[in-house]
Amino acid sequence: MTRTRASTTWTVATEPFDSPVAAALWRAYYTEVSDRWYLLHEGRRTDPGELEGEIAAATGTELAPPKGQLLVARYGGEPAGSAGVRLLDTETAELKRVFVAEPMRGRGGGPVLVRAVEDVARTLGAVRIVLDTRHDLVEARALYARLGYSETAPHNDEPYAEHWFTKELRGLD
Repeated sequence: MTRTRASTTWTVATEPFDSPVAAALWRAYYTEVSDRWYLLHEGRRTDPGELEGEIAAATGTELAPPKGQLLVARYGGEPAGSAGVRLLDTETAELKRVFVAEPMRGRGGGPVLVRAVEDVARTLGAVRIVLDTRHDLVEARALYARLGYSETAPHNDEPYAEHWFTKELRGLD
């Protein structure tokens, strides 16, 4: 089933995690977050071989139905961002891989994507959603705070996670 949510020129719809569109957005996402980390900590961009290995290892299968879903945002019909959700347990969903391509930032795509993921999480039965992010991803942390996410204690031991957030989904539209 395809779910669509529109806001002005943004549309968001489900996408197979292994589609060419998903792969291109995942590559752009991973390249950006990896390069940001390496530039901050080692003063260099990601080694191309390491990038390819990490992309190959992160298949995205956790974003496949019935316990997950990948969403792609399009701006003016063109793929411009993505976000995923997966169930951690019967009541808790996790927000994953939120990304808006750099040229499309500042046009409201991030909030549209996150709200669409929240809607999908509710349809999967979740009553809360959690996420983790890094300290240097200040734009992401600001977005989550604006959208009602609260910083919490760690809910996982991901090696690059430095901030954890949660949001209750009950009674929200």
